[in-house]
Amino acid sequence: MSHIAIDARIISSTTGRYVERLLHYLEQIDTTNEYSVLVRKKDENYWQPTNPNFHVKVAHFDDYSFSEQLGFKSFLDKLAPDLVHYCMPQQPILYKGNHVTTVHDLTLLSSYNSDKNWLVFHAKQLVGRYVFKKIGKTSTFIMSGTNYTKKAYAQFAHIPLEKIVVTPYAAEIQVGQVAAYPTPSKAFIMYVGQQSDYKNIRRLGDAHQELLKTHPDLGLVLVGKKNASALINEAYFTKKNYKNIHFTGFVSDEQLNWLYQNCQAYVFPSLSEGFGLPGLEAMAHGAPVISSNATCLPEVYGDAAQYFDPNNTMEMATEIAKVLDTQKLRDDLIKKGKVKVAEYSWERCAKQTHQVYMDALATKTAEQ
Repeated sequence: MSHIAIDARIISSTTGRYVERLLHYLEQIDTTNEYSVLVRKKDENYWQPTNPNFHVKVAHFDDYSFSEQLGFKSFLDKLAPDLVHYCMPQQPILYKGNHVTTVHDLTLLSSYNSDKNWLVFHAKQLVGRYVFKKIGKTSTFIMSGTNYTKKAYAQFAHIPLEKIVVTPYAAEIQVGQVAAYPTPSKAFIMYVGQQSDYKNIRRLGDAHQELLKTHPDLGLVLVGKKNASALINEAYFTKKNYKNIHFTGFVSDEQLNWLYQNCQAYVFPSLSEGFGLPGLEAMAHGAPVISSNATCLPEVYGDAAQYFDPNNTMEMATEIAKVLDTQKLRDDLIKKGKVKVAEYSWERCAKQTHQVYMDALATKTAEQ
């Protein structure tokens, strides 16, 4: 029996769905090994194990901090697991124990978010570049959600492709109760999620205003908490006197279900993604998806999305109009979307991840 520690400090973040689903299925897959699930203090009761071999432990260390580099390393040294799975790249780089790392994307290394302090963000970016390169050498294996990220990371970190295992994510949606959301516009396109600069929301707003010339009643609904980046975008649209754009703020799961089911299309304008789960979630709800053709998105969505160049506002508007105006295209995208979603499985992701654990443990045993 081996002792495996899973660094789940991101479990309540936007990437936390990956960790939660992974744990859910690992509990079913592995009844032999012992697991320590490491979370921040605030998340001590966020996830409760059902397998007696899984134990939640508090590891309260901030990302890219001295406490992470020194305190977390000391914590892991005392815990002495046979393997650590870091679910994000941030980790104590001096830790010598056997470990594997999930690299979701390289967005931190190439983007800047205007809601952040410029100096602090770029300092974090410099640290991030060093950490991303270092962990490529120290991790026994790296996992990523797509071949795009695998190739991009291998090139950045100068490591062989064979060291990186692709474990695709999934959109495991149980479409439940719905509750109508009072949208200002009866017909609307929508986006769900964060609104950091690389999500390209301003260009989506620009494209929407172009669409109003031919679709004067069309709304754009931007779903998500009104955090700093959302407020910046809202102020930008207000200053430009843009019409029919609505920021929802927080919505319930029931309202989100209704929005997905009643939108004319889901538009994903992102400049950079590691997988692109929101588009798959929209497909699962039966919404036609119109997506950026950047980074990994064509790999993940295949022929189940209508694509545009995210840097070309007019092309974005043109492709959205095609889906709005062509019923056959809409129907084809909805049908293909249902098929595409079924190709992905969190259970399979967990099984592939568990195999990486076993391979990493066997590799270290062979070296000893």
